[in-house]
Amino acid sequence: MTTVGIVGVGLLGDAVASRLRAAGHAVVGYDVVTAAMDRLAAVGGTPAKSAGDVARAAEVVCTILPSLATVEEAILGPHGITAAGKAGQPIVQMSTISPSLTERLARETAARGLVFLDCPISGTSGMVAKGEGVIFVGGEAAQYERWKPLLESILPRAVHVGRAGQAMVLKLVANLLVALNSAAAAEAINLARANGLDPQIVVDVLATGAATSRMLEVRGPLMVRGEFPAQMKLDLFMKDLHLIQDAAKTAGASLPLTDIAERLYAAAQAAGHGADDLAVVITELERSAKGGT
Repeated sequence: MTTVGIVGVGLLGDAVASRLRAAGHAVVGYDVVTAAMDRLAAVGGTPAKSAGDVARAAEVVCTILPSLATVEEAILGPHGITAAGKAGQPIVQMSTISPSLTERLARETAARGLVFLDCPISGTSGMVAKGEGVIFVGGEAAQYERWKPLLESILPRAVHVGRAGQAMVLKLVANLLVALNSAAAAEAINLARANGLDPQIVVDVLATGAATSRMLEVRGPLMVRGEFPAQMKLDLFMKDLHLIQDAAKTAGASLPLTDIAERLYAAAQAAGHGADDLAVVITELERSAKGGT
């Protein structure tokens, strides 16, 4: 049994904590949201008072936070993980941030005597809770091998893809496909419904043919019901979309489809749906079909 720290036990952090507890690991966590700490306690985790306290109590610390600033503060801040951590202690950074910040965190963590693994998760919180999805791993191969069994207690697949920063690039690539496939599913359901088809039958049938995608399977039912409980809040996903666009500019890559999808998601966000799941993008298509009213 390993004592695992989690800084950030929101939707995804809660799913990770539940997986670790189910595998028999002890979990100590911290979050600024009281309800998140209550959920952690409910699955047998131990609430802590700060990121530093998590580092002092745990053998390995995961960060699963909503923004670049919160990740940097949790890891490098005066009351953060590196300030309180032990020499050789691994930091498993699972938040979606920029590749450039990931590389800097890896350098500064190493300079302070700790270990850094770039480990973003591809999978919604609901998928992760069921053991579905994959962890991309960037960092030293020896550290990957050392901590692979722990990572695979969260999800069965934890794949080493290269140095720190490269796993984050792959996560942005994965989220690009999530954005496009979710928008495509919304557009397809909207067209079928406009032509009088039963959208539930449409989703069921398409899921068994060549047109299926994981986003159609996961988010299609939400779009059919018009109910959007957050597995990934649109507000957070907009951050990811902007990171994708920034990475493309840096690399000189063209993303015309992503740029179009970003405008649809941004419109849904501006309409007040930021706290909903990104499946809510279908409402923007429906609004546009009615002439924007």
